[in-house]
Amino acid sequence: MMNNVWTKEKAWEWYNSRPWMRGCNFMGSDCANRIDQWQSYGFEERLETARKELALAAETGFNTIRIILEYEVWEQEHDTFFDRFDRYLDAAYEQGITAIVVLGNDCMRPKGPDWKRDTLGEQHYDWGYHGGRKVSQHGTYSDAGYHLMDEPELALRHYEMVREVVERYKDDKRISMWDVYNEVGMSNRKNMSMPHLKKFFEIIRAINPSQPLTCCVWSIPDLDDLDSISEVQKFGLENSDIISYHNYQSYEENVRIIKLLKKLGRPIINTEWLARCLHNTVEQMFPLFYLERIGCTCWGFVAGKYQTYEPWNCIWDQYEENPDLDWDFTKWFHDLYRPNYRPYNPKETELIKRFCEYADNEFNK
Repeated sequence: MMNNVWTKEKAWEWYNSRPWMRGCNFMGSDCANRIDQWQSYGFEERLETARKELALAAETGFNTIRIILEYEVWEQEHDTFFDRFDRYLDAAYEQGITAIVVLGNDCMRPKGPDWKRDTLGEQHYDWGYHGGRKVSQHGTYSDAGYHLMDEPELALRHYEMVREVVERYKDDKRISMWDVYNEVGMSNRKNMSMPHLKKFFEIIRAINPSQPLTCCVWSIPDLDDLDSISEVQKFGLENSDIISYHNYQSYEENVRIIKLLKKLGRPIINTEWLARCLHNTVEQMFPLFYLERIGCTCWGFVAGKYQTYEPWNCIWDQYEENPDLDWDFTKWFHDLYRPNYRPYNPKETELIKRFCEYADNEFNK
């Protein structure tokens, strides 16, 4: 364990000093991907959309968004990147919403013959595919996903991005938490990213920001044994101030995971959930998180170009191999609102608003 990891007492003091954290993984509906979210090309229009949708998020009862930074934009538009990022944070904070900022990400597809580095400018997207791409990290692959940090020189630049971002915002009230690395070991990478995860934590702990750090657990093979997780996930968990996890599976599985993670004695946040096709629903999960006072950020908000209402490509692959799987393709996968800002299911958003009000009334007593 690295130096400066918060004590359990400090973690709880921080967590209990703020209202119940709830929200979504946020990207404006007119963004085809995260390059679209952060680049200068079209940014004024994207920001205007984000402002409208952040206002809708606040109206829904949300006070938190989780946002993932894009290395390519930081690298290629470094001199203007922070101005745009500041304005984005301002747009959220004006609505009473703080950001969980993600710095690293292992959700990558393999470097096959058709792979090419992402470029800025007009972003292509395919209709009918989760993430807006027919070939994406959400497919079924046997090879490990390729990360730019697999190239030593680019890894050093990534480290510099982490250092610069955290140093700049280490005491910024608009940022609630640093999510050090999204789903480390995902995409068949296993422990390949361990050196990067360690370096990220080393850099951030040396800066010692006022906000807590987290690194999610996303795969627990044995729900009765936390030692069943991979080495790289274990490292992230041991060095987190606040525990976070991802799960798109059943209510019962989430109950078991929560019971398991509670043994660590720290506050818990589910930073990715909601997959209606897989029976991970608002009606079951949101009240559970409220009762357990577990922070939560569902995936997606307003349906748009990124198309996360579509199932992951690998879900289609698995179903084609086994049509007996108990999955419901009549429902949206993620997202809460239609492109016209009407709810996908009004009963869902009404429930969310009620439980957010319950939580705020209790917090303000």
